Amino acid sequence: MSTEAERIMSINTNNMDAAQAEALTEELGDRFGKAREAISGFIFGQKTVVDQVLITLLAGGNGLLIGVPGLAKTRLVDTFGTVLGMDTKRIQFTPDLMPADIVGSEVLEESDDGRRAFRFIKGPVFCQLLMADEINRASPRTQSALLQSMQERYVTVAGQRYDLPKPFHVLATQNPLEQEGTYPLPEAQLDRFLMQVDVGYPDREAENLMLMRTTVGDEKPPQPVLNPETLIKAQALVRRLPVGEKVVQAILGLVRSGRPDEGASDTVRNFVAWGPSPRASQAFMLAIRARALIEGRFAPSIDDVVALAHPILRHRMALNFSARAEGATIRQVIDGLCQAYL
Repeated sequence: MSTEAERIMSINTNNMDAAQAEALTEELGDRFGKAREAISGFIFGQKTVVDQVLITLLAGGNGLLIGVPGLAKTRLVDTFGTVLGMDTKRIQFTPDLMPADIVGSEVLEESDDGRRAFRFIKGPVFCQLLMADEINRASPRTQSALLQSMQERYVTVAGQRYDLPKPFHVLATQNPLEQEGTYPLPEAQLDRFLMQVDVGYPDREAENLMLMRTTVGDEKPPQPVLNPETLIKAQALVRRLPVGEKVVQAILGLVRSGRPDEGASDTVRNFVAWGPSPRASQAFMLAIRARALIEGRFAPSIDDVVALAHPILRHRMALNFSARAEGATIRQVIDGLCQAYL
């Protein structure tokens, strides 16, 4: 660990005054800004995607990356792991993948004196950054093996608890086009993803730059810019950043307005099958602080709520048959909520 990293880790965020917190926010914002630049040097034309994934990790959450094949989703996760100095592992989800292939399993061993005992062999989930590639290709039973680790940060095997490394994050990828041999993610698992990051095509200029950088000569690999200890410290600081009452009420108004209950608007009541849970409000509170930090701001604003409304809400809401029949989309519903309540 570098001297600068050791100094940051020595800071106790629980005993900081406002001036110290603001100074640390500015410093960490600068460091994560350099990490963002390093990642963007390998992921072309995806600035918004890079920012949203970085916000997800700073907020201590998990991310679901959805995009067609060939948009560098796997490369994105690998680059994040390298630049942030995290222990990264990848699981290729397939229909025959079993829960034990993720969390690990117990094996019966016999010692030299004939004694037999079970020994737990850890699976790939024991890492700091887990890439669940094409997560919707595995069966629901296998997908459920990630539920406990994503929420509680430990796994239970044969009644024994095994803590996961810190920090621990899951970045899962999903192909929206391939439907053969796929299983939709259950609502309980979707809700455990802090954000759904939609990965689109790069613009012409970015794609041209990508062609020149990746097909001429040997491409230099990314280099570490931060370390997991600095990420942990930044995550602790995120939870200390102040959020104004006006912003809190905006979050509550936006999340609660997306639920088709008695107080909902006609659009939500007629088109939305189920709306965001209180976990969406928690995700907003952490994500807007993280967004403020990477931009070097001490406190988030309503603009942060607007910017993160779609990635936080779109996988926590579902349209009913009437909405699909009339051609309504989740994007249109969330846009309407933002215009009405923010």
